[in-house]
Amino acid sequence: MKRLVQITLISLAAASLSGCSTISSTWNSWFGSDKDKPAALETLSGPATGRLLWSSRGNDITFPLSIATPGDRFVVASTDGSVRALAAADGRELWRGDAGAKLLAGVGSDGRFAAVVNRDNELVVLDNGKVAWKKALPTPVVAAPLVAGERVFALTLDRQVLAYDVLDGRKIWELKRPGEPLTLAKAGVLTSYKDTLIVGQGARLAGVDPVNGQLRWEASVATPRGTNEVERLADLVGPAVRQGDLICARAFQSSVGCVNAERGSALWNRIVGGTNGIGADEQVVVAGDASDRLSAWKLSNGDLAWSADQFQRRKLSAPVLLNKQVLVGDFEGQVHLLDRETGKTRSRIATDGSPVAVIALQGETALVATKNGGLFAIKAE
Repeated sequence: MKRLVQITLISLAAASLSGCSTISSTWNSWFGSDKDKPAALETLSGPATGRLLWSSRGNDITFPLSIATPGDRFVVASTDGSVRALAAADGRELWRGDAGAKLLAGVGSDGRFAAVVNRDNELVVLDNGKVAWKKALPTPVVAAPLVAGERVFALTLDRQVLAYDVLDGRKIWELKRPGEPLTLAKAGVLTSYKDTLIVGQGARLAGVDPVNGQLRWEASVATPRGTNEVERLADLVGPAVRQGDLICARAFQSSVGCVNAERGSALWNRIVGGTNGIGADEQVVVAGDASDRLSAWKLSNGDLAWSADQFQRRKLSAPVLLNKQVLVGDFEGQVHLLDRETGKTRSRIATDGSPVAVIALQGETALVATKNGGLFAIKAE
């Protein structure tokens, strides 16, 4: 039986840890003193560089939501177990389903099938909104499952990878790696590159054969440092981003780096704190640090392009990049649009006043999901 331990980690912004021991962190209020108060919003006078296309209302989001973007749609989920597919163009509901219980993780989808994990730690797969099958998972999951190639892939907190047949739930293979002393209870990296499954394994990206679960390559995004297991914790945090042959990701409180997935080799990494996923386009990789200072590095070589500190302590979401702009949300539901070349704020769009949980891209549309269940589709001009 796993031993539960609770400690206070002053230096870690927000993480619960699990592994041979499960550790969850507590921390002081962000706003305990004047120096901890969020930066005031700038006064903006230029023209709007984004507009709201449509909005929709769902239920609260209290789990690490990942929005799937297959084809011409967004597939979203709410804490209560509801799962919906919405047309990216106008927000029209294409189908709706119910996982039957509150959720821990989700959602992954190929457009027809959608996969989530409920609070009974069951992998639930829906076919156009109807529950097709459920499978109990061996250890907890917080990362959204991946649906691809007629299979459903799940990444557990102890970094097992499991593959199931999307039609009937038959387990096809499992990959178990040597256990780390501690693992991070945040959504990890589970994505794909051509015919390779990409998985976060500690501070490394691993390329896995999706047919049989055999390891193809490994490449480090960070080199864990520290005097104890907590300080050396550097698990990769989702979402990772793909640009061409490169997969870029954040190692928790350690660094941001990119790996060439064609060769299976590290390209560059830069030491920077922070706990959220990153954004990228064909020019730059953008990430926030523990104080919500944003930095952009050139995708090709990791050279610093700019840094921006106008959003410090505003509890930023992971950024996304669209039409030469950086979109990032904050704890007040504001979506900020920054110039990709300079990091200067160009405009902002208000949502429903609750924290932005995640922003996802589908073609030329960004979908913003808030903690209160609001969905806001934005076009960056």
